[in-house]
Amino acid sequence: MKRDEPPEAGGGCDCADGCSVGDGDATAVGDRESPHADGRSGGTTGAEATASTRDGARDDNDGTELTLSVPEMDCPSCAGKVEHALADVGGVERVSPRPTSGTLVVAYDADETTPAAIRAAVEGAGYPVETDERLTLSVPEMDCPSCAGKVERALADVDGVTSVDPRPTTGTLIVTVDAGRASRGDVVAAVEGAGYHVESGDETASTREIWRSRRALATGVGAVFLLAGGLLEFAVPAVDPLLATVVGREITVAWLALVLAAVVAGRPIVKNGYYSARNRSLDVDLLMGIGVLAALAVDLPFEAATLAVLYSVAELLERFSMDRARSSVQELVDLSPDTATVVRDGEERVVPADDVAVGEVVVVRPGENVPVDGRVVEGESAVDESPITGESVPVDKSVGAEVYAGSIVAEGYLEVETTAPASESTLARVVDLVTDAEETRTDHEQFIDRFARYYTPVIVVGALLTAFGPPLLLGAAFETWFVRGLTLLVVACPCAFVISTPVSIVSAVTSAARNGVLVKGGDRLEAMADVDVVAFDKTGTLTTGELSVVDVVPLGETTESDLLACARALESRSEHPIAAAVVAHADERGVDDREITAFESIPGKGVRADLDGVTHYAGKPGLFADLGFDLGHAHLDPDSDLHARTDGGVITRDCDHDAGAYVDLADEVIPRLQDRGASVVLVGTESELEGVVAVADTVRPEARWTVDRLREFGVRTAMLTGDNERTARVIGEEVGVDEVHADLLPDEKVDVLSRLAADHGPVAMIGDGVNDAPALATAAVGVAMGAAGTDTAIETADVALMSDDLHRVPYLVDLSRRTSRVIRQNVWSSLAVKAVLAIGAPLGLVSVIHAVVVGDMGMSLGVTGNAMRLADVAPETPTLAGERDDAGDTDRLAAS
Repeated sequence: MKRDEPPEAGGGCDCADGCSVGDGDATAVGDRESPHADGRSGGTTGAEATASTRDGARDDNDGTELTLSVPEMDCPSCAGKVEHALADVGGVERVSPRPTSGTLVVAYDADETTPAAIRAAVEGAGYPVETDERLTLSVPEMDCPSCAGKVERALADVDGVTSVDPRPTTGTLIVTVDAGRASRGDVVAAVEGAGYHVESGDETASTREIWRSRRALATGVGAVFLLAGGLLEFAVPAVDPLLATVVGREITVAWLALVLAAVVAGRPIVKNGYYSARNRSLDVDLLMGIGVLAALAVDLPFEAATLAVLYSVAELLERFSMDRARSSVQELVDLSPDTATVVRDGEERVVPADDVAVGEVVVVRPGENVPVDGRVVEGESAVDESPITGESVPVDKSVGAEVYAGSIVAEGYLEVETTAPASESTLARVVDLVTDAEETRTDHEQFIDRFARYYTPVIVVGALLTAFGPPLLLGAAFETWFVRGLTLLVVACPCAFVISTPVSIVSAVTSAARNGVLVKGGDRLEAMADVDVVAFDKTGTLTTGELSVVDVVPLGETTESDLLACARALESRSEHPIAAAVVAHADERGVDDREITAFESIPGKGVRADLDGVTHYAGKPGLFADLGFDLGHAHLDPDSDLHARTDGGVITRDCDHDAGAYVDLADEVIPRLQDRGASVVLVGTESELEGVVAVADTVRPEARWTVDRLREFGVRTAMLTGDNERTARVIGEEVGVDEVHADLLPDEKVDVLSRLAADHGPVAMIGDGVNDAPALATAAVGVAMGAAGTDTAIETADVALMSDDLHRVPYLVDLSRRTSRVIRQNVWSSLAVKAVLAIGAPLGLVSVIHAVVVGDMGMSLGVTGNAMRLADVAPETPTLAGERDDAGDTDRLAAS
């Protein structure tokens, strides 16, 4: 199938790419069959591409393919049982169980078996097959909440529809039906019966093609008639010929042109108004339809034509603006290629990316997009991962490195072993979650919904009283007051402020996704804008989470090279992170490896091994104190000045009884290293102390800048860690956080967050998404770092930073606050304009033209354009923000 049909989010049904037959697209949660012989769906529109879609059943070279949802098949053992059951079904050619998503894909010969027989075999193995079917339809004309409401009411009358999820901002409708009671055709018929055409893939139009649509053509013809009629009626009435007189009414060319303008341009309006009336929906289509017909009925053709033409233009402009917003989501979808070059039977074959199975090797050449998530098994290249992480600097990839679908191979050649189906790639989950952001409703949206429920009926009643009250009660001129009532009826349309919030949310969330920040919904973005405190975990968040050697202090006659050689040999057998850091540092220095024997781990203290026939130790200071060493008096080589050049703050003293000098490890060297956040490893034999190696985590270079930038936003910062108080204070002072909370267990972090919220306001927690899960869940907004390729973080956090980059935290705060401001601007400006028009219409200060051009078309375009500005918000870089150039100032120590 085409790769413009993106897959369902990770953890959901793997059959989410639905087969489209005729109009729209169907996503089976149970099963279905498709007649397409080319192995692709019938097509998916750009809007559909933002929802979960994947083939259910299709014909290809291997026969017909059927996708079943089997939720209880959740482990390899279950999958094996299902495969065995299907092995006995004649005609089954291939079985692909996917226990991680509870999905089963079966290729079979339709002449030998049926979907019913396959389902029976699966259920006979003890695994129920879900019968619900999830349909994803593209309904581009459903572009506002009022339209969505009309569609929902239409589907409420369809037996078998179990849930309806309209997404007007993306023009997508997701419907779940009981396959035994309702079909896709029933759903499409109900939607089109409500006046909204369901598009198929080949009907997908670009924003430019909107102006070549039938409605655009009708509107253009209507505008020509309106212009001609207006000129003859008002500019040159002397040349307006009389054609006939009917029932006392003179039929002139101008009158006829205006009526034709109203009929041609108003036909779609009246048609949609009819559907609204049939579905008992008091919406803009019904109001405008009534307005056009009423104006014609009372012989006001100019007002009818003006309303029909201008409102049609407004609708086209609104559709154009909404499609621009939708295209931002489509850009994410287009990052993943349609096809992949896969190695099968020793040969390269180009296949649809969705057909690549886990474990298969795909070939990616320079300039090509990686089609699936995977692991490099051959080759090396710089890879642009900006589509996923937002980082513009290419990352070097070699054997063993992970790559993500949508990233671009800049140079070189890579062979990648697939680790997840295309439908479950990191990019696919990003697209799905961005699309799903519409499902959650912000406080602003809830307010607008409540307001609109009362606003429209009240204004409609006011319009009726304006049109008929003065003529009936006061004998005023009917035509004058009818036009004023008609104008007020136009003002009753709430479209501008109803779309103001969702279009802003989609624009912001999509912009964030392009910059490597995945926001799970508009409510999370709104919550982030209200955050007063940002709490950071320490290890892996403010620090890199990777230990390294930061100081080496040789003692006695031992050289630095000898000390590292002994330390490397002793630690090479250990699996402790500190040991790995020592070995890595020694390798970087080119220290030779040395053979050891009789290796033994001393729990809680260190290690012991024989090196060149002599027993050596490496471990905590307490280990050497137990061996009888005086750590307050450690000798130095009198001919060496290494101690003077260490960063450990070594203070030497002359030894009274031995030549040379000594240092106080116990009270000076070790405490000073520990005060800087380092873990200290001593190395020596049973009779000689050879030296000290300090290992520490390092503060991220951007940590200080991030904290300073948040402070400029007026956000208080805190650090929460399970590390000791001394180390935590060192790191806290280094990065500049306002508060440090140390020695915390996971549940104690939750208590601290609660206190911070009570004292200062809403708190956002930044962590790794796994170890900090309780704290992330408790915070007003939980933000997981380095989420690319991490299912848990993407699924559980409110916000996921796809890269390990703290620069995105100030960007997130900035974007959320700008979004909140834009929404407020849109809502209150719309309400203000509507209020002015509503007051001016009965007074005769506002015409129909003003009501349509300013109140409807103008405000709809205004709020959409204002929302689209959010797409230009980009993360700051340290250079632009004044980050220090001296890398040494930012390379600080942190505790391991």
